[in-house]
Amino acid sequence: MNPINNLPPIVKNLLIINVIFFIGSAIFASGSTFFFGVFYPDSPFFKIWQPITYMFMHGNLMHIVFNMFAVVMFGSIIEQVLGNKRFLNYYLICGLGALVLQYGVQAIEVYQITGSIRAHDWLDIDMFNNSIRATRNMNRDDYEVLSSIYTTPMVGASGAVFGLLLAFAYLFPNMPLQFLFIPVPIKAKYFVGGYIAIEIYLGFANSGSSIAHLAHVGGALFGFLLLKTWGIRRSNLY
Repeated sequence: MNPINNLPPIVKNLLIINVIFFIGSAIFASGSTFFFGVFYPDSPFFKIWQPITYMFMHGNLMHIVFNMFAVVMFGSIIEQVLGNKRFLNYYLICGLGALVLQYGVQAIEVYQITGSIRAHDWLDIDMFNNSIRATRNMNRDDYEVLSSIYTTPMVGASGAVFGLLLAFAYLFPNMPLQFLFIPVPIKAKYFVGGYIAIEIYLGFANSGSSIAHLAHVGGALFGFLLLKTWGIRRSNLY
């Protein structure tokens, strides 16, 4: 029996779509990342579909394996609680919420350097050769920040996945979770709460990191707001 057939329909389709995108990105290399990954809105590489498609792109094998493992393990339970349609809405909104917070952080960084949330007058970007040069005087650190924001796409389902983790901890706060690398079980509320706290710290401590830590926090934040807005109650079993 194929184990995929036992998955709830939305989780199964999310798994299939992510695998298809990953295989496609492996075939077409970096071109697909620039086309489907999401860029800062003021970047010349930004396209209107990217806020959705970025959720289905992943940078490497471990990235997609960990994210899809979480979608299957936690998403399957949450889909049963929320129902198919609401679960899909929840997943997508958490992914968009992750992007909202990431854009907010990037806009602040751009504003601190240029005095505006748009830096198109400060940079000359050659879209054909993917090269960039400064058109105004700035120090090296500021140049690298602007260059990263304008030419580096964000990819991955991690923001939506953090929404799933938040939902699981909210619905089943005392459910014990067992991990291979931790000898004792940990209640969901402590594991997820600690994980989010670490992401907040890393987001501020490593602002230049290629990992969008605060986007993860955005996914969890929007997930919490959605559950509260929908009036979803916690399970009485855990």
